[in-house]
Amino acid sequence: MRTLVVGDIHGGLRALQQVLERMELRSNDRFIFVGDYVDGWSENAETIAFLMDFSESYECIFIRGNHDELLYTYLKEKNNNPMWLNHGGLSSQKSYAKLSEAEIEKHITFLEHLRNYYVDSDNRLYVHAGFTNLHGPEHEYFPNTVYWDRTLWETACALDPNISKDDPTYPKRFTLFHEIFIGHTPTTRIGKDKPANFANVWNTDTGAAFKGPLSIIDADTKKVWQSDPVYTLYPEEDGRNA
Repeated sequence: MRTLVVGDIHGGLRALQQVLERMELRSNDRFIFVGDYVDGWSENAETIAFLMDFSESYECIFIRGNHDELLYTYLKEKNNNPMWLNHGGLSSQKSYAKLSEAEIEKHITFLEHLRNYYVDSDNRLYVHAGFTNLHGPEHEYFPNTVYWDRTLWETACALDPNISKDDPTYPKRFTLFHEIFIGHTPTTRIGKDKPANFANVWNTDTGAAFKGPLSIIDADTKKVWQSDPVYTLYPEEDGRNA
């Protein structure tokens, strides 16, 4: 069984379909999606519908991203959060206006059942953003930290690679898991268009919401598959590039 980690999609269904076509899918593949399925390109409701259908053929674990939670709040409470609308939410709002109430209820159920994090049998953590508690994400005082935090990734990027894990200054968070797979903060911000690794943290968000591609990485071999830069698949749109 391959464990395949899918980075932030942000409504770029064409990119997801393209990168899946570029892989030789196996019937026993397990997919772990690290969240942010929506808010960016126009196919937001379509992306969620695709994921629900895809999970009927493949084992899938869906992690909750901050944009997924914002969409859920909107669908459940009709909360027009101005900050959300200005950061991709407007595209989701327009996409969901096409759905019936019955279809929206199915999507609400999907969003309700997203996981805040997942730890596999090899002690690898999959979480959208990160965690701050030194005892792990299950001990966070504010549970939504796991899909908003950026300090885990920033610390990993800034960490001196020569520091031993036995050094008292080594971040304890990194010692809790064999590896940590995240999304949330595009690797393009540090000039990388492929999943990036610092310490034992792998960031799979390669900027699909902006100018980057959508990436899938094999958690064991670290082989990477990518779509074209997502904006080239939506030439008629601005996405979150404006």
